[in-house]
Amino acid sequence: MKSKHLDNIYRLGVKEIWSLWRDPMMLVLIVYVFTYSLYLSSTSQPETLQNAPIAIVDEDVSALSQRIVSAFYPPYFNPPQLIQLPEVDKVMDEGKYTFVLVIPPKFQQNVLAGRSPELQLNIDATRMSQAFTGNGSIQQIVMGEISEFVQRYRGATALPIDTVVRMRFNPSLNKSWFAALMQIVNHITMLSIVLTGAALIREREHGTVEHLLVMPVTPTEIMLSKIWSMGLVVLIASILSMNFMIRGFLGIPIEGSLPLFFVGTTLHLFATTSMGIFLATLARNMPQFGMLLMLTLMPLDMLSGGNTPRESMPELVQTLMLAAPTTHFVELGQAILYRGAGIEVVWKPFLCLALIGGVLFSLSLARFRKTIAQMA
Repeated sequence: MKSKHLDNIYRLGVKEIWSLWRDPMMLVLIVYVFTYSLYLSSTSQPETLQNAPIAIVDEDVSALSQRIVSAFYPPYFNPPQLIQLPEVDKVMDEGKYTFVLVIPPKFQQNVLAGRSPELQLNIDATRMSQAFTGNGSIQQIVMGEISEFVQRYRGATALPIDTVVRMRFNPSLNKSWFAALMQIVNHITMLSIVLTGAALIREREHGTVEHLLVMPVTPTEIMLSKIWSMGLVVLIASILSMNFMIRGFLGIPIEGSLPLFFVGTTLHLFATTSMGIFLATLARNMPQFGMLLMLTLMPLDMLSGGNTPRESMPELVQTLMLAAPTTHFVELGQAILYRGAGIEVVWKPFLCLALIGGVLFSLSLARFRKTIAQMA
């Protein structure tokens, strides 16, 4: 009897894989999120100052102003463009430059005379990330050039202490390492929910649920077949992406054990695929399912600790998100992939994922049985 249940679960799961194989849009989505989307996340860094467009109005045309102009260079800034003062409003309105620095007449003369001349920095604040970071960077660059010009030499002030900084786990402070690895964690969550939910809704829209109802299979077998088949697809895709895209093409080093990480991924997939079934039982069609996904994935992504540390969030949010599987998956992912942690460090997130997965599976199964009974 037990072997018959396992055989039903296996055969129904194979059917789900074949149904997915005949769905070209889902296949394109899987390939996209585990390849090109990871590349975009790794190479595009909007929160950093990179190739920021800047223009300078030099009404002084002195040695000091020329030093300031030459201090802005790639990769943080594009080469500065010299414009005239009447053009400032026009270029800012057109959005050609994020920053426009205005150096007034007799600037060098006033600096050497000990006066306090003013520089005007115009910022296009609609480019919020560059504006926030670039404001402080430009002030630091300008003040550094003025200080060195006044002192007549370029050098650093000797301090009575020496601080030795050692960067652990990411010595070059390469943000692409963090972005790509956290993105694959987010994609595992998203795809597992999407694929299992879409598999159930596909059955309903194609009218094949009625076929399943007259077959000698139970709701538990139907649900388990969708969970193992779609979870296996996401697991295989993530393994291939981690080895060929992350480690191979992008060259991002992995500190810890990948087998241990994928064991944690399997536990996480058990929870998220169950969540996908639950959402699919609430939706009547794919558009409704898409709306539920937006309401579910956004807080799971933003509040799990993958984008910002959980410690910076309100305590209530931290406590509520302990019930989300993504919180513990991000925790074990960062510990294993970044810091090379072993099972003695990440056993708590593993245990939490197993418990959350069991609860979500029970809730989803109860809801699925109710839905099946209504359709029957």
